[in-house]
Amino acid sequence: QVQLVESGGGLVQPGGSLRLSCAASGSIFSINAMGWYRQAPGKQRELVATITSGGSTNYAGSLKGRFTISRDNAKNTVYLQMNSLKPEDTAVYYCNAVDYSAYRNYWGKGTLVTVSS
Repeated sequence: QVQLVESGGGLVQPGGSLRLSCAASGSIFSINAMGWYRQAPGKQRELVATITSGGSTNYAGSLKGRFTISRDNAKNTVYLQMNSLKPEDTAVYYCNAVDYSAYRNYWGKGTLVTVSS
């Protein structure tokens, strides 16, 4: 199994920046891709960004340029750098990992990001 633990959420002012971290443990070698999703109050969960084992990235169109996903393989950690934050970015951000071979999806518990003055 794979365990994912998010951290770095909190309160930030509009225009500010925040860096989220997701530490993976367990069967690390089984992970083919990781990503970030978010769920705002009263809304469905949506894709933020993904990164494959080969380093290919994908972003939600409205977020590209403000958000950057990256990995640190030595630390088994994926990051989400969020810049120029807006109130509409307020959501619970979830880390996701995919094992294509086993057709499994893993999720972290989420970390709350609140963008407000």
